[in-house]
Amino acid sequence: MSTYKRATLNEDDLVDSNGDEFYPPAMQVTLRHGPGPRCWAEKTYTERRLLVLVCALSVALFFSLITVGIFYKETHPGVCRTEPCIIVASAVIGALDRSVDPCHDFYSFACGGWVRNNPLPEGKSRWGPFSNLWERNMAIMKHLLENTTMKGLSKAEENAAMKGLSKAEENAQMYYKACMNETKIEELGAQPLQELINQTGGWALTGSWDKNNFQEVLRTVSANYHCSPFFTVFVSTDSKCSNHNIIQVDQSGLGLPSRDYYLNKTANAKYLNAYLDFLVELGVLLGGSQETSRSLMQEIVDFETTLANITVPQEERRDEELIYHKIQAKDLATLAPAVDWMPYLTDVFAPVLLNDSEPVVVYAKDYLQKVSDLIASTNKSVLNNYMIMKVVRKMVSILDKKFQDAEQRFFEVMYGTKKSCTPRWKLCVSDTDSALGFALGALFVKATFAEDSKAIAEDMVSEIKWAFEDSLKYVDWMDQGTKKAAREKAEAIYNMVGYPKFIMDPKELDKVFNDFEVVSDLYFQNVMQYYNFSARVTADQLRKTPNRDQWSMTPPTVNAYYNPTKNEMVLPAGILQAPFYSRSWPKALNFGGIGVVMGHELTHAFDDQGREYDKDGNLRSWWKNSSVEAFKKQTQCMVEQYSNYSINKEALNGKHTLGENIADNGGLKAAYKAYVNWIAKNGEEATLPALGMTNHQLFFVGFAQVWCSVRTPESSHEGIITDPHSPPRFRVIGTISNSHEFSKHFGCKADAPMNPKHKCKLW
Repeated sequence: MSTYKRATLNEDDLVDSNGDEFYPPAMQVTLRHGPGPRCWAEKTYTERRLLVLVCALSVALFFSLITVGIFYKETHPGVCRTEPCIIVASAVIGALDRSVDPCHDFYSFACGGWVRNNPLPEGKSRWGPFSNLWERNMAIMKHLLENTTMKGLSKAEENAAMKGLSKAEENAQMYYKACMNETKIEELGAQPLQELINQTGGWALTGSWDKNNFQEVLRTVSANYHCSPFFTVFVSTDSKCSNHNIIQVDQSGLGLPSRDYYLNKTANAKYLNAYLDFLVELGVLLGGSQETSRSLMQEIVDFETTLANITVPQEERRDEELIYHKIQAKDLATLAPAVDWMPYLTDVFAPVLLNDSEPVVVYAKDYLQKVSDLIASTNKSVLNNYMIMKVVRKMVSILDKKFQDAEQRFFEVMYGTKKSCTPRWKLCVSDTDSALGFALGALFVKATFAEDSKAIAEDMVSEIKWAFEDSLKYVDWMDQGTKKAAREKAEAIYNMVGYPKFIMDPKELDKVFNDFEVVSDLYFQNVMQYYNFSARVTADQLRKTPNRDQWSMTPPTVNAYYNPTKNEMVLPAGILQAPFYSRSWPKALNFGGIGVVMGHELTHAFDDQGREYDKDGNLRSWWKNSSVEAFKKQTQCMVEQYSNYSINKEALNGKHTLGENIADNGGLKAAYKAYVNWIAKNGEEATLPALGMTNHQLFFVGFAQVWCSVRTPESSHEGIITDPHSPPRFRVIGTISNSHEFSKHFGCKADAPMNPKHKCKLW
């Protein structure tokens, strides 16, 4: 008997009670004798041809089925049922509001569920994915600074972060611990600030003040306390000579976030009143009587109102070629004679030696002339009180609880926050990040940042860059010569991802912070040491070539930026995490999240300000006039589009937000094109379960859900006045309304709210 075993049967089905192999009757095979199938040689010619044909067809059908199967798998890859896909699908679904038509209001469709499920946390004026991720990063930094166990970090990650700490990293921990020493801070109370005021010459609040020391006080508060009372002076890259640093002078900020708060008194009465009450309370805490404090602080608010009147609105300062004025230091005396400029600059940039031919770039020529006239015509007591109050405001957060409570009460009115007790550690983590952020960043990177994430992000940047450059071919309003130069600039953009290299080298890291001494338990003193250290670093930069690898953001920061004078984009490790990026997510979400962020920063190189800089970071006219005029015409469309949006009946300022709106629109377009190109190279990816969306739709939903947010009416008001970005709702709606691809994938009818007939088109 021949034996035969069916592949689909289990081994147990083939053994009887005696252990012998057993075959059911239907499977028994016997050798047959007599008539039966003939051998090949016995078949007729016709039979043989038919048999060959049948075999050939069978083989062809077999391979066809395999090919179709492979093709189907590539074009219909099915549903992703991995744990990360299920988790992120749940999050996406939870944020949606399916009762809203995506073509009518895409922000509410994408974020309605999130808004319902995320009431403002106590003490917050705004909340969204950025805030949530920053809170997570702060919690990690807290445990790294305290050298304690952090849930979510493996022991190996903790050991890697804490093994062989550099001196700079140890100083970061010491700085944090001094900030956390509330007992010592409460014990000292207002004393450290009062002593500092007395050393500076005193002020009228407590009756002791030398009326002839205006120039000296101005130099002291500017050089030693990081304050800029009437104007700001700093060192940065020369916009018209990007391989040199230069002294720069500009208008300074005010006590309130914007000049509008002072000038539109009817609409902003409650904010002005709260501000005055706050200043009065600070005066009383520093030893003044209620009456004296109120009189003095009212004078300060009145003076600031005059300053607000001569301050130039930001939307009128967007053309940097117009506001750039290079002069010599000695010319400042003619421009603004109320200030003794050479002694001032000598103190601010000590120990660097300066002479009166030192080049200086002035960005606020008319303002400086007017502020000089204002200084000359104002009572010196008012000027002195104003300068000291600028110092006091800067020091409030590093003093005892009474000062912080006063500030909190002011913020409750200013930003609409509910009264809360913010944990001390959050303030201390944030301040440590500000002072020793690259030392703290080294700990953060070692604990949280996978090295291959850097390579993956760099690859994505390359794909986004390709998409932007390819899109330039189809820009019909730009001449060919300018288009070629624009492509060269895009190609030359320098990418910095994750962290600067020097922080991973303990010797290099210590070298950077070598001149910063941190002492135990004396937080106020450490902050003063930081101000002095920072001033020395700034002065030292004046005689150095700009360093392309010098970052303006610390590694844990949840943000990104583009620097036009270096033609570089920077993506810190802090933002290379969910909800912007995860290696286990569908590419649709990664391109819709971090991909749009990358495209946004890249497009800043070609917004209304960035486009004025060439590929080497020099501010010059490198566009043909015809393309400049066409660009302005195209961007006017966006100015009008965003100016027609409003929140709480308050219109957006489309001119003020133009640069960010250009970047949002260009970023979305480049990221989507890069995603489509990725599909062309790799095939369609599996869809998320239970979502009922294509991955193209998921791309746009992922983009929108990054901007889901809630904020108080007061915070919205402040954002409209001060923020160069549009409010989150309109960052979504404004951008997708200009996207043909969005309307195509969501099937939006012509003239639907999210599919207007007239779309703004730039890049």
